[in-house]
Amino acid sequence: MDYLDIFFIGVGLSMDAFAVSVVKGLSMKKIEKFFTLLLAVCFGGFQGIMPILGYFLSSNTIKSLYKYSYIFVFVILAIIGINMIRESLEGDDEDKKAKNKCVELLLLGIATSIDALAVGLSFGIMGNDFNISIFLSALLIGCTTFVLSIIGVLLGKMFGMKLKKYSEIAGGIILILIGLKVLLEHYI
Repeated sequence: MDYLDIFFIGVGLSMDAFAVSVVKGLSMKKIEKFFTLLLAVCFGGFQGIMPILGYFLSSNTIKSLYKYSYIFVFVILAIIGINMIRESLEGDDEDKKAKNKCVELLLLGIATSIDALAVGLSFGIMGNDFNISIFLSALLIGCTTFVLSIIGVLLGKMFGMKLKKYSEIAGGIILILIGLKVLLEHYI
């Protein structure tokens, strides 16, 4: 395994974060530079931390708990998706939305990085056969996710202009569907 392999693993791992970034971009009235940067740091940070965590915790206990993590991902994405739909229909005020953004980002960061934990577990199981630095690998995965998250927000905003009124509802539905897809892929 080399760093090109790790880059492609990073691209694959970042697809959930990319999809959620597109959804967040869909719901923006204008590009919020600070929020976009915060989202990218959060998603990239969790994608970088989780492989390291998985690598060092690659024990049977963690592996057995991991199989239930997709229920957690589904619940988080469904709650956030339902909340987005509710806010768009009720027209919640911006102050209330701003307070919830940081908590929402943290939950989304965790939810979109569960697969990175699994990758770290597999790297840990490989032991000496994993002949490259876990820290450099995690950095590459995190940076890849960071960049793709920013691109996702920009693409979402571009399409959100066309959907305007329904973009937040569509975003909520997409989050729920991503959560359902993750749940079904791992339990059926």
